[in-house]
Amino acid sequence: MSRPLARAELIAWARLARTPRIGPITFHRLIARYRTASAALEALPRLVRGEPLAPASVSDAERELDRLDAMDARLVASCEPDYPPLLKQVDPPPPVIAARGRLELAHGRTIALVGAREASAAGLALARDLAAELGAMGFITVSGLARGVDAAVHRASLDSGTVAVLAGGLDNPYPPQNATLHDAIVAQGLVLSEAPLGAVARARDFPRRNHIISGLSYGVVVVEAALRSGSLITARAAAEQNREVMAAPGSPLDPRARGGNALIKGGAALVEDAADIAAHLGAAPRALRVAAAPRLSEEADAPERIDEPTLARLARLLSPTPVHVNDLARSADMSQAAVAAALVELELAGRAASLPGGFAALPRAAFER
Repeated sequence: MSRPLARAELIAWARLARTPRIGPITFHRLIARYRTASAALEALPRLVRGEPLAPASVSDAERELDRLDAMDARLVASCEPDYPPLLKQVDPPPPVIAARGRLELAHGRTIALVGAREASAAGLALARDLAAELGAMGFITVSGLARGVDAAVHRASLDSGTVAVLAGGLDNPYPPQNATLHDAIVAQGLVLSEAPLGAVARARDFPRRNHIISGLSYGVVVVEAALRSGSLITARAAAEQNREVMAAPGSPLDPRARGGNALIKGGAALVEDAADIAAHLGAAPRALRVAAAPRLSEEADAPERIDEPTLARLARLLSPTPVHVNDLARSADMSQAAVAAALVELELAGRAASLPGGFAALPRAAFER
């Protein structure tokens, strides 16, 4: 159910979301199990064996909200009506996201345009043309504020509406060369970040940012991309999230075109102009077919705490290969609810990692994935 949170509830959501070893999947399982973030925070000491977790303090969470307010920004929880509706359907959505600018843009007809940082002149021209033409059609562009294609997209659609997603905190836009562009987007568009204030973007943060870019959008268009690039991560995330994947073709002699060409070979739609993109999405973007996550906590056989022998037995069933909760339940002769509860405790202890779609694996293998 979508509802606005009172300040005290939002502080509890922020504290739980900023707790080490609590990722989005574990966060939402805890909320489903204990109903509120405050109750989940109270339960953590009973769930964690060994070294206790240290949630963000109330004062730290209050300070973050106050600093955001001073920036004319806000923190939005995934249960609130102002949370971007497409991102809310991602499995799992970021529990909280910081927003600065026109949040209503994330509720519009959003389309992600991404590509190479070191793009060719032709690639940059195409990105600008696509962004401007899509803006004239009523689309809101989404990109990552990087050099090259991202920056060209944002600049060309400032007047029609653009959303920039950061890998670091709202107070640490990256790269510094795009600081002026960032300020223009704050004034005219929307800047979003899952990271807390003060966080500096690290290499490992960009894949998650890319998942948010695709999650915000009805589709992703790759303009130029090498075979190993963040743009292809965004495209793969889009496919996993049931979004449309499109790519502009390029010369086989240009390494910057090989990623887009590979996407087209793999089934992505070939697009050459904004009309192609609009036609592929349809005049009115279709509703996403995303299954609601099961509320495992409502099953009566989910115990308050799982005993250590059961945890050890379940941990032994995990491997580098992701396995679905249903298969774990059958192999361990446990209910899905009990397996979900056990996975929460294993993840909090650093012994397992939950993956989107109801899968789990050993933590190192999951992180490498």
